[in-house]
Amino acid sequence: MNAGAETGHNIEKIYLGEVVMKFLSSAFAALILSTSVVAAEPFRLIVTDLETPLVPNSVMDLALQEGYFEREGVEVELVRVQQTPSALAAIQANEGDMANIGTDALLLLVANGADDLKAVVSPNKSLPFLIAGKEEIASPADLAGKSFGIGRPGSIDHSLSTRVLQKYDVDVSKIDMVALGQPNQRAQALVAGQIDATTMSIGTWAAMPDTTGLHVLISQDDYYKAAPVVSKVNIVTAKALEERRDDVKKVIAALIKASRDFASDPNVWVEAMVKARPDVEKATLESLGEAFQQSWSVNGGLSKDELEYTTTALYEGGDFANVRKVELSEWADFSVIDEVLAELGANESLDAVTR
Repeated sequence: MNAGAETGHNIEKIYLGEVVMKFLSSAFAALILSTSVVAAEPFRLIVTDLETPLVPNSVMDLALQEGYFEREGVEVELVRVQQTPSALAAIQANEGDMANIGTDALLLLVANGADDLKAVVSPNKSLPFLIAGKEEIASPADLAGKSFGIGRPGSIDHSLSTRVLQKYDVDVSKIDMVALGQPNQRAQALVAGQIDATTMSIGTWAAMPDTTGLHVLISQDDYYKAAPVVSKVNIVTAKALEERRDDVKKVIAALIKASRDFASDPNVWVEAMVKARPDVEKATLESLGEAFQQSWSVNGGLSKDELEYTTTALYEGGDFANVRKVELSEWADFSVIDEVLAELGANESLDAVTR
């Protein structure tokens, strides 16, 4: 081979080598891009409100709206469904990584054999219930011989209110419990004078156009103190806890930070809600913001004492008749939230941390 041919051959090898290297580099870049796309798949949080609710559960919507999740380095997508059964169906079908559900539904599932679902945080642990009644009923003791609206016998509002009233030394057997259905129906019956008192959420109370002749008999804070039942929790599957544990921690951290901001200054919640719910009067939001100040899950809302109380209270209801008693370790996992609190520190002012 002459020198010219050899030079040409060498140039060809160099050219082919460059082509191969460019191909490998492109393939490697594509692989990296593909891997990053998989890693960046949104964390899907299933919520049971079709719009931002007027309760502390709004923290999940607002943490997204106000950038709390983004600042923690996790991309969150809200998956909206109606009520707990749909949320459970969605997470079990792998359509979400975390779901906000009723604690009672989780316990029933676990009691019937589900072993891959764990509660890891409770962004809104208490139903914002209060007891309202006619003005002439000055104290809970005056309910004896009066009518009291409930959803249905054995419903959560019935069982909780029974516990609350018993804490106030009220003989519940002397009260006429009237089944009326949903809170708005009970509120309408109270306004119409068809019943003497009932349980409703503070949101329902605040939205009532006219409360003349009525008053709050037992406030939201006093109601929860008398019956500290954790009504809703956020659950994850065992798979999500194993494969996306870091993202679960980031989501919990974001929810805690948002909750602490709202607890510290109710106006922060109000201003965020003005953007989320422009259909609600600001005065109503301000009233709710003040009422919720002691209700935020500033430590994540999972207290061993309250969860055990919750289990006991639920098993006293009719829905749990003949249901296997479950242990706390079967449905709650404190490990993730404890890792988050180890970094953030616990807020000692409210939302007790017991293990």
